Amino acid sequence: MREAGTVEPATRRAPPSRPPGRIGTWLDHHLYSFIASLGRVARKPWSTALTVGVMAVALALPLGLWLVLANVARFSGDVEQSREISVFLKPDVDVARAQALAATLRARSDIGAVQLRTPEQGLAELRAGGLGEAIDAAAANPLPSLLVVTPRGDESLLAASLQRLPEADLVQHDAQWRTRLDGWLRFGTRVALVLGTLLGLGALLVVGNTVRLDIQSRREEIGVLQHLGATDGFIRRPFLYLGAWYGLAAGALAIGLLTLAALALRQPLADLAASYGSHFELAGFDPPTAAGVVLGATVLGWLGAGIVTGHYLRQTRPTES
Repeated sequence: MREAGTVEPATRRAPPSRPPGRIGTWLDHHLYSFIASLGRVARKPWSTALTVGVMAVALALPLGLWLVLANVARFSGDVEQSREISVFLKPDVDVARAQALAATLRARSDIGAVQLRTPEQGLAELRAGGLGEAIDAAAANPLPSLLVVTPRGDESLLAASLQRLPEADLVQHDAQWRTRLDGWLRFGTRVALVLGTLLGLGALLVVGNTVRLDIQSRREEIGVLQHLGATDGFIRRPFLYLGAWYGLAAGALAIGLLTLAALALRQPLADLAASYGSHFELAGFDPPTAAGVVLGATVLGWLGAGIVTGHYLRQTRPTES
């Protein structure tokens, strides 16, 4: 006979916590799929190398074009320097008056900086350029004072304003070349975007076809799992990781190929730029950009595998009779 106040053994045991158990099983299957998919990639090295190579080339082409455009934009010169406006003062404007005009212009809100080059400084630059004999033949210094103005806003409006100065003799501002260059860069960026979309779709199809072949080789196993009641997510998971591995490897290989290409071209381009008096160096991908490319390629492989696997499972899902 039980004593009063005793508790049944069943009531002393807490009911099993089902959600943590399901979460643990879900995590275990993710870990299993992660490792098993890597094993399937390693067991087929030639097929994997072919798939990854095709994807890497498809990704490297638009990325390489984008990298070239970024370097061309950087090679076009410092933005502030490319927008400089040269104001040649009238010959009768002496240095003191030119300095006062430069100080007045520096106070304007639409001007970032003003640099004064006196006639003597211009003469010294010409002598340094090898024109000393021609300068010595001249009776007097023919050069005027020069103001180099860096605009802060619209350079075209500023150039028109400077032209109206009573001390200004000639305002030189050739913005047409930069307008054309900016137009070409925008066009090239759009081409890189379109090309990247098309080749990214091609890479997605490559992953999808490779995963489709893997699915076909395991269709009997998939059929058994479906009849045993396995969910589509359970069946799809190993193939998703398989596609992600392909994308990860392809993204890393694409970055590696472009890095090698940049290293091969860096020194010849630096020598060419040095012949023009420039210190330009070819820039590659910085670590955050490279990581973003690899992550994007991984997601692309995941999506390709998910699309193909989802289509196959919809076609083969058992129906109740």
